[in-house]
Amino acid sequence: MIRDTIKAAQVAAMKAGDKGRLAAVRLILAKLKDKDIELRTAKTVPDDDAVVIDVLQKMVKQRRESITLFEQGGRQELADVEKAELVVIEEFLPAQLSEDDVKAAIEGIKAELGATGMKDMGRVVAELKARHGTQIDMSKASGLVKAALS
Repeated sequence: MIRDTIKAAQVAAMKAGDKGRLAAVRLILAKLKDKDIELRTAKTVPDDDAVVIDVLQKMVKQRRESITLFEQGGRQELADVEKAELVVIEEFLPAQLSEDDVKAAIEGIKAELGATGMKDMGRVVAELKARHGTQIDMSKASGLVKAALS
């Protein structure tokens, strides 16, 4: 389970005295705890790895947006902190598909659904997320779907 790997990474970072990595791992664990509390009221509890991957993907998206904004604002030191956190967070995500693999998956889904234009984009993206959501950065994938349907 991914959660156990993250907890082991916390212990390893503490033993190694790696403060930057430890801070990032603790941040991940805090976000997971928040998600666990949120899910207590839910009637159905999803698979733990699915929850962890969802939280990690949201954190990655936030970091990428922050990096862009910090660099545009001329705050490179803050962008560097976000980049370091991003590296740690991405370690725990499953291997991502290459851009060529994503394009191939989009073409397969497009053919299956009979998608021809932009009006079908929502269906294609939804199916892509259902099949490969844990292996694809959906923000990049939506651009590829848009290009494939144009």
